Amino acid sequence: MKFLKLTILIVLISCGKSGSKSTNEKKVVQKPNILWITIEDWGADLSCYGTKGISTPNIDKLAAEGVRFENAFTTSPVCSTSRSAMMTGFYQNYINANQHRLTPDLKQPLPHGVKPIPHIFREAGYYTALMSWKTDCNFVPFKKEELFEGSDWRDRKEGQPFFTRITYGGTHRSWNRDSLRPIDIKDVEIPPYYANTDFVRRDWANGLEAMQLVDSQVGELLKRLEDDGLADNTIVVFISDHGRCHIRGKQFLYDGGIKIPMIVRWPGQIKPGTVNDDMVMSIDICKTILDAADIKPEVALHGQNLFGKEVQNRKYVFAARDKMDNTHDAMRAIRSKKYKLIQNLMPERAYLQYNEYKEGAYPVLAEMNILHMEGKLTPEQSHFFAATKPDVELFDLEKDPFEVHNVANDPAYVEVKEELLSELENWKKNVIKDQGVSDEFRAEGIFPDKYPTKTVDKWAYKNSEKYNFKKTGWPAWYPTRTLSEWKKAKAIWEPYVFRASDLGTEAKEVRPNVNTKPQRKRKIKKVKYAH
Repeated sequence: MKFLKLTILIVLISCGKSGSKSTNEKKVVQKPNILWITIEDWGADLSCYGTKGISTPNIDKLAAEGVRFENAFTTSPVCSTSRSAMMTGFYQNYINANQHRLTPDLKQPLPHGVKPIPHIFREAGYYTALMSWKTDCNFVPFKKEELFEGSDWRDRKEGQPFFTRITYGGTHRSWNRDSLRPIDIKDVEIPPYYANTDFVRRDWANGLEAMQLVDSQVGELLKRLEDDGLADNTIVVFISDHGRCHIRGKQFLYDGGIKIPMIVRWPGQIKPGTVNDDMVMSIDICKTILDAADIKPEVALHGQNLFGKEVQNRKYVFAARDKMDNTHDAMRAIRSKKYKLIQNLMPERAYLQYNEYKEGAYPVLAEMNILHMEGKLTPEQSHFFAATKPDVELFDLEKDPFEVHNVANDPAYVEVKEELLSELENWKKNVIKDQGVSDEFRAEGIFPDKYPTKTVDKWAYKNSEKYNFKKTGWPAWYPTRTLSEWKKAKAIWEPYVFRASDLGTEAKEVRPNVNTKPQRKRKIKKVKYAH
């Protein structure tokens, strides 16, 4: 950021002697408080980022008072792995936290010298609090009470600085509708890799409405900070854990899965209304706030200071995807401002191999599978429904911002491809110590060649006692349902997607179950503040 100069270290300002020689006073500059706000499963689909149809005035105001990052990315496209990285400042693969939603018995201690960020702040005299319930870390320690001291900044000692995190889950499926500000499907803009149908547009608009409700919650929290007289000395960070929860978004390394909103407000240090186009990552926040508090960790973090020369000169960002629930797959990505390269480490598998969560949470998955099987999708839309993946995908983002035209085999991009693959291999080998894909993880020859049921879901449910899916993953058979079964699923989804918005401030309806296994109802816990 050429025009923005920040003082990273918090210094002691010594007052010179005044009057007699016996007078010697020192004034200590108070360390900044940290308020880190995270939303779930949401990309940069906010009005301050130019998204059509949505209104997010509170987050827009936060951006107007600080800096909005245009090129911000997470290190992984799903919650537990991305949160593990943000809780430490290290890539999830490096700390062995890259397999999504590990069971407690499989979680490992952090590498020697690596500590959770709240522990580092606590050791430096900060009060640490998590004002929501979710930690979702794939390492030990992982429980809320093990990572944080309390649940509210108001519980700290008088004058003690605080490091506080809070997560809002309203943008995670299911989505509540906003009855006060309903969004017409005519007012939204659909990416070209989605079918432009009323069903798709309504589902998209429902997500935007859910984000509007979260925006109101963010506004309430920021008002509380002001009412407590803390806003002027608090660094506020706003971010999402990963990209949007749509097909071709969450769980994948396209920008829909890894590009995120990032806003930072620091009164007196950041020029209001700043827009930054540096290549930044979620783990950069960790280094930035530690520097602001003049805290040096024992081991240098992978992230860099958002306002330092390293970030200003950064050419590439990186991301990785591994196991998602019991869906085994592995991908690595490198991105510059102009190009994105994705390396598919398991190209023999379909993008949309069976995943219980997605088939039970994404209405558009049913709509687009039907259109694909009926031959009604465009080539750009049908690509994602292929039975296998290319080894490498390369996109010219200036010409193809939606990443739908793979130029990996285009002779004009040979040098670009070679450079990106070289940089990616260096990152894998020397930064994250990538373990790649084992034969056990690939699970070849474990399952029958075909499944005898109408859906993979039914087969998996019936055979859950026969196979250890936590070890082998679910079978990679594709397609996962017949056309008639997808039509049944869409019929179940339809009244839910088109449900009315006039059922109260948050129009709620239980998400239907299209899976064989009884689906656990997701409870979005209402945020309650102490005092």
